[in-house]
Amino acid sequence: MQQLAYKAYGEVTSRTANTGQIEYTLFEEITQALKAVDAEEHPQPTIWADAIDRNMKLWQILSTDLVSDENQLDPMLKRNLIALAESVRRISYHVLSRKAELSELIEINEIIMQGLSGQGSATASVAAE
Repeated sequence: MQQLAYKAYGEVTSRTANTGQIEYTLFEEITQALKAVDAEEHPQPTIWADAIDRNMKLWQILSTDLVSDENQLDPMLKRNLIALAESVRRISYHVLSRKAELSELIEINEIIMQGLSGQGSATASVAAE
């Protein structure tokens, strides 16, 4: 899963800083919510489910943007991100049914955040090889 995340956002630095900053902030906020409920031994079910739902909505919005004609990302990067979004959706349902851990979603989001901040490009090129 890490390799897919690294590959998907390997060239994210080509986006405009403003858009990247907004995306980073959204990923950071939602990832912090996921981490907060993951740290709880017995999180409230509504808060736990809400954190997962917010993450799925973020990825759904990202997917919608990726298929838009206005999105100028490289077509291969778009395909990789759409595939990653589908993986996030599947993992989210597995987490909700207690068949997977929140840490998987947190890890994917953190890798995307690295790409958005420009820190992931070297790692992404290694993972894509």
